[in-house]
Amino acid sequence: MTNAKPANTSTQKHSSLYKGAIANIPLAISAITYGGVLGVLSAQNGVTWAEMSAMNILMFAGSAQFVMVDMWHTPLSVVAISITVFIINLRYLLIGASLQPVFSGHSLWRKALFMHLVADENWAVTIAEHRKSGTDPFFLLGGGLLLLFAWSSGTLAGNLVGSFINQPEKYALDFAFTAVFAALTLSLWRGKGDVAPWLVSMGLALICEKFLPGKWYIIIGGIGGALVSAFFDHKRKNN
Repeated sequence: MTNAKPANTSTQKHSSLYKGAIANIPLAISAITYGGVLGVLSAQNGVTWAEMSAMNILMFAGSAQFVMVDMWHTPLSVVAISITVFIINLRYLLIGASLQPVFSGHSLWRKALFMHLVADENWAVTIAEHRKSGTDPFFLLGGGLLLLFAWSSGTLAGNLVGSFINQPEKYALDFAFTAVFAALTLSLWRGKGDVAPWLVSMGLALICEKFLPGKWYIIIGGIGGALVSAFFDHKRKNN
C-alpha cells in the first residue's frame, strides 16, 4: 500500500499563490491609486519616506494608516495614535474568525504569518472564492503579497511627490478608497439573507459615528451585524 499524497503539494501552493495574485490585480491597481493619496497626505504631514516604509511593512492596514497619518502632528501623541489604531484594527478579530474555514487544518505559525498580510481587499476576494469553489491560505497569501507591493509602491511614490500635489481631492483621487470598498461590499452580497445583518450593521455604525468619539462605530457596526447573522443562521438550523 502506497503512502497517500500530501494534501498541499508545492505545485498546489504555487498555483494558489498565482491564482490569488491574479484575482487581486484590479484591487492592486486601485491600491496604488489610493496608496498614492495616502503618500501625498503623509508628506504634507511630515511623515518621512523611511517612516512610511516602516508603516507599510509593520502595519499594512490602509484605513488605520490614513488615520495615523491624519494624527501625525507635533507634538506626536503616541498613546492617542496607538489607541485609535488598535480600535480600528479590532475588526481583524472578525476577519480572522471568518477565515477559519480557509485556514482549517493549517498550523498556528502559518495562520499568524499569513494573517499579517490580510487586508480588506484580499480577504473579500478570498471569502468570495471560498464560497464559490473553495480555496486555501496560499490564495489569500498571493493576494496579500501583491497588495503589499502595490500599496507600498503607491504610498512611497506619493510620499516622494507629495510636495507637488497640494489638493489630491481636486482630482477625485481621495474617492478611490471609498469606491473600492463599495465594490468589495457588493461582491460579498449573498442574497436576501444578508439584508437584516447589513441594515443593522449600517444603522449601528451611523448612530455610533454620530454619538461616539473615535472609530468605535467600525467595531460596533461589525459586531452588531455579525450577531444578527449568527442569530438567523442558528434559527435556520433549528427549524
